[in-house]
Amino acid sequence: MKKTFPSRLHIISLGCSKNLVDSEVMGGLARSSGMTIVESPDDADVVIVNTCGFIQPAKEEALDIILTLAHGKKKSGRNLKLVVAGCLAQRYAKELKNEIPEVDLFIGTGEVGRIVRHLQSLSEAKPRRTVVCSKPDFLMTSQHERILSSKSVTAYLKISDGCSNCCTYCAIPSIRGRARSRQPDDILREAQNLVARGIREIILIGQDTTAYGRDLKTRPKLSGLLSDLAGLSGLRWLRLLYAHPAHITTDVLEAMNDHKTVCRYLDLPVQHIDDAILAAMHRKVGAARIAQMISDARRIIPGVALRTSIIVGFPGETQKRFERLLDFVRETRFDHLGVFTYSREEGTAAASQPSRISEKEKERRREIIMNEQADISHVINATLIGSTQEVLIEETSDREGYALIGRCRRQAPEIDGVTYIKDANAKIGRMVKCMITAADHYDLFGEIL
Repeated sequence: MKKTFPSRLHIISLGCSKNLVDSEVMGGLARSSGMTIVESPDDADVVIVNTCGFIQPAKEEALDIILTLAHGKKKSGRNLKLVVAGCLAQRYAKELKNEIPEVDLFIGTGEVGRIVRHLQSLSEAKPRRTVVCSKPDFLMTSQHERILSSKSVTAYLKISDGCSNCCTYCAIPSIRGRARSRQPDDILREAQNLVARGIREIILIGQDTTAYGRDLKTRPKLSGLLSDLAGLSGLRWLRLLYAHPAHITTDVLEAMNDHKTVCRYLDLPVQHIDDAILAAMHRKVGAARIAQMISDARRIIPGVALRTSIIVGFPGETQKRFERLLDFVRETRFDHLGVFTYSREEGTAAASQPSRISEKEKERRREIIMNEQADISHVINATLIGSTQEVLIEETSDREGYALIGRCRRQAPEIDGVTYIKDANAKIGRMVKCMITAADHYDLFGEIL
């Protein structure tokens, strides 16, 4: 491939793990074209900000970073090329083009595979277009080399992209397109490539991983994919995220239990438990089904760690319906739980529903559930004191008395707590057996055996 102009590239990846994989793919394509990936925007000729545009706080974070870079570019006067990619660009590029003229190029989610062509166009005297937001239909393959941190022993593997669920609060189908699954043999090839690069933990992701295969002619099953991946030589942990409660099936749970490589960890975003709210959200599942799947998961996978996410303040969430949700949290006792306040997103079906819930009240409800969950998590973590856990060492620690930070099988990166290790005699990237000696609301503390 023809080498691009001078080009040192820095990528800022915002938002979710799915977006991170897109950033890694863009970085891999750019590097293959002859560009150098640099650690700081100050050292770069080109900066890509791969944005999230899912909810208001994510949009605000992206805009703050873009504006900071734009201001620095204007103030310094240097010939820095600024590219805004991803979900925010897909949704708002035309409006942002007029608001932030310092941005040289806006590209949507469908342009990931064409990033080199776009970067090359920046070297032309007059770039062809400053906004390129085509149909969001990009789907990566094992042929896309990704840039990964040289120290990383954990990697996300995107088994699908897009979503066809059309929940009324969510703009993802319009940003990412309809659900598109990768072929199982291609996923297996990428997993083999990752293991060959030293990856010990692979985390399967997609907007809805449990919808995997439904759009393919051969109708491959997620349970079969889990079993095939679990058999890879050299892979120590396999983790599944984003399992929709309307789509998860017992054969998936059985596959998780049957293979030692698969972490006994299930991410099941329920969003709510009141049937009227679930129907208004278009979640395609009711409270009884959710309760049954949680019961099945605990029966089929003994000791499973359950994570969920919920939304408070959705239009129509009366105090009684909120209390029903709070009771559900108390009774179910999730190991990990995240709470979002409802964000009214233009272009979604719920945006037209009258919302009588103030931002202050949404925050109050969020705080109530988070406080409740903190107590639940603390009690659950305390039961692990004295147990032996396999821990993946990830980084050094600044916490007094603890030299290292890692995670055990029941902790996913970024979204859950961590395990602090006293001993310093373990290399980053190693898996060690640890005795858990203490616990707090979210984190565990241990010693290497």
